[in-house]
Amino acid sequence: MSLVINKAEVLHRPDSRQQNRPMQFCSGYSLNGRYWILLLGLVVLFFTGGLTWASDAIPDAVDAAEQTIAAKPAPVLGPSDYRQIGSMSSRSFVWVIAQLHLFLAAFVLAVPLFVTVIEWIGVKTGDQRYDDMAHEFMKVSMTAYSLTALFGGTLALALFLLYPTFMAYMMEVFGNQVMVYALLFFLESGVLYIYYYSWYALRYGNRKYLHLSLGVLLNGVGTTLLFVANSWATFMMAPSGVDDGGAVTGNIWEIMRGPLWNPLNLHRFVANIAFGGAVVGAYAGYQLLSARTMAQRAHYDWMGYTSNFIAVLAFLPLPFAGYWLMAEIYAYSQQMGITAMGGILAWLFIVQAVLIGTILLAANYYLWNGMSRCEGSRRYTWLIKYIAITLVGSFLIWVTPHTLILSAKEIAALGGAHHPILGPFGIMPAKNIAVNLMLIGTFLSFQLYRRADKEITVPWAGFGNALMVAIYIIAIANVIFLGVYYGYFTNTVYKVGSSVAQVVSTLIVIISGVTIDSLMFKGARTLPTTWGKISNRGVYALFALPIAFTWLMALMGYVRSSVRTHWHVYTVMKDNSVDNFIPSIGHAANMMTIATISFLLLVLFIFWVASLGETRQKKPIN
Repeated sequence: MSLVINKAEVLHRPDSRQQNRPMQFCSGYSLNGRYWILLLGLVVLFFTGGLTWASDAIPDAVDAAEQTIAAKPAPVLGPSDYRQIGSMSSRSFVWVIAQLHLFLAAFVLAVPLFVTVIEWIGVKTGDQRYDDMAHEFMKVSMTAYSLTALFGGTLALALFLLYPTFMAYMMEVFGNQVMVYALLFFLESGVLYIYYYSWYALRYGNRKYLHLSLGVLLNGVGTTLLFVANSWATFMMAPSGVDDGGAVTGNIWEIMRGPLWNPLNLHRFVANIAFGGAVVGAYAGYQLLSARTMAQRAHYDWMGYTSNFIAVLAFLPLPFAGYWLMAEIYAYSQQMGITAMGGILAWLFIVQAVLIGTILLAANYYLWNGMSRCEGSRRYTWLIKYIAITLVGSFLIWVTPHTLILSAKEIAALGGAHHPILGPFGIMPAKNIAVNLMLIGTFLSFQLYRRADKEITVPWAGFGNALMVAIYIIAIANVIFLGVYYGYFTNTVYKVGSSVAQVVSTLIVIISGVTIDSLMFKGARTLPTTWGKISNRGVYALFALPIAFTWLMALMGYVRSSVRTHWHVYTVMKDNSVDNFIPSIGHAANMMTIATISFLLLVLFIFWVASLGETRQKKPIN
């Protein structure tokens, strides 16, 4: 792809003269060991990860007094163990603050992950545009990092003030790990500021590999922080390392490594990347709509495409990570699983389907609209209507409920709570078919977009295309057959097993598509692409993605927390406050909407602060 752009109109860069000289140490040593630097970064990364369970290495006899305290059972809470903020609900206050902190934390964790990859691509290709884009992404996240710390501190103060006994028990359970978390936070802050503010100082030559090592270290510390915090959440859902009364019986590693820890680690890690890509995509759209020159418009159009690529690529495997998490919840406690999927929370999964459908439709629309940048896309535009029909049809099946909320008269007229025609679409086999077809269709749109600006020249191009078409046909037929036959004509065991095979079929399409295209693109001729040509309607899709993502994260966070019902720590510490009930769907929806709107306002503030660095006031005329 070609992009003609005058970066001086977009970014102000300091003078880079003589920055390409090798880094000199004492005794005249020249830093040419780029691989040694990366190895050093990886060593520090593993060392940082080891801090997570460092307290496990301390022998039990070192601090017998602390062990005696931790061996006490969980306290039985009463009215004096809870505090209120006037007439405000303590749970509602903590709910909003915690959700905003999680939104911001997800964003600041995700951005350095793909920024480091983008920076590495710039080093390997020698294309300075990637380095500029990576730096601008980091600039957006810097303000968000400060806000994350502010909301994190507010959340900690609120929890210790409003739920003192519960927090005292959690501190006893996790012990020294809390201090490790604090040290990791300070380490992340230091590395983050060094990584960002040394960008130009370490921009050229072998210094760039030192900068990449800082990025690897930053991501290692940030991911470790995520995993540590996840252990607190999963302990509350599925406590491990304690007996039935809540007394600690295991070490810190046994407490952390609960049955839900790894599934939640994977789910949140992937979701954060998709979420971060969507937010920086909105920033690119924000800047594109306010661009005054074609060069600026081209730059932010390319940035928006990259952001959408990151969000979609991370989102495609996300449902499968969610399936794993829900399967582990069922395996740990069938009651929690039934509460989520078949109880009061079941209708929220219909809302989830609406939000995920919105994300997929918006992402596909952006790809279809963006194909207009390249004349080579005309070869594939005839497929768009078929993809759209598949997406809309699958979306309608996905949002169809199994049972309807009806009056007695309506049930009598309908002949039951299930619709005679649409009822079969409301069960999971039909929804599994729908979601897998939507993911396959989205990947097809993405694949067509990648091929739009390329003319494949390998001699086996015909065979490669035929193989890819065959993989699509077989996978789609397999997904439909497994869903219909095993979903409606066999028992539950086969229904669950068939869903795994459907997931495998979808993953085969994605993996084989990426592999075949990578091989076919070798030596391909790049067709002219006019960046900045995308319509404003296509840019609006970039705003739809973070809105839907944010609401979806708030929704699923509420579901994950509410499956504990009236327990602070499931089956160990009962919630005896005035809020020890699952809120109504209406109240929960209002709270999630408040958190979503508040975060979007913070995002606008972050965008505004980031754009101030590029705003220059004209000299007044006297």
